[in-house]
Amino acid sequence: MFYKKQNYPERDEIVICTVKKILPSSIFVDLDEYGKEAMIHISEIAPGRIRNIRDYVKENKKIVCKILNVDKAKGYIDLSLRRVNQAQRISKNKEYKQEQKAERILEDIAKKLDMDLKTIYEKAGYSIINAYGNLTPFFYDIVNDKVDFKKLNIPNNIANTLSEIVKDKIKPIEVNIAGIIKLESDASDGIDLIKKTLEHINNINKNAIKITYVGAPRYRIVIRAKDYKTAESILKEATSSGIEFMKKLKGKVEFIRQ
Repeated sequence: MFYKKQNYPERDEIVICTVKKILPSSIFVDLDEYGKEAMIHISEIAPGRIRNIRDYVKENKKIVCKILNVDKAKGYIDLSLRRVNQAQRISKNKEYKQEQKAERILEDIAKKLDMDLKTIYEKAGYSIINAYGNLTPFFYDIVNDKVDFKKLNIPNNIANTLSEIVKDKIKPIEVNIAGIIKLESDASDGIDLIKKTLEHINNINKNAIKITYVGAPRYRIVIRAKDYKTAESILKEATSSGIEFMKKLKGKVEFIRQ
């Protein structure tokens, strides 16, 4: 990545590293996000006795580590490989890949504006990272129309191109939640009453609600929204209203959350 974070990482921070040199009792790595060198002692590579460090790491391979100590005066950074759990490793790798993708988008923006990557960082990238920490959350705010470019002091031509390209490359984050609603009616026109109830539920929010037939008397309700809080709110409103509607029609109704 072109961009390197300023200063030093914080203690306990999870970082991406590239293995550069393997010695009998330690490893030297580059911190990809900071452009600094750090060391992992053999005791921090894996639990238990280690006979050969190369059984655990290879030169030029990327690994996820935890910052143990930082001595800014001497420029020393000590890391641990063994103290990173699987969830942290997955999360950090995902975050890093997202930032790589975000920087490639920034490169596309620079090319369209006839600039190099360094210039686009100077005119927009650095102010974005200062405000958001990373490019990725900023790009998702663009997708969701939550960005005030003037507050970030980003020139209009760059702001317009950012919006255009980011919205083309990145789709809004969506979540899905679902449940089963059982609808029954003993009335002579029971099928019509069930259809009316399903239409009533769907009309609560046609853009977010999808209803599919599972098998009498069961119907699956799927809610699609930008986050779980919104999805749960829509589901609660839709099912509560549907249950009340069906009961007024003297039908039987039950909702089962999946």
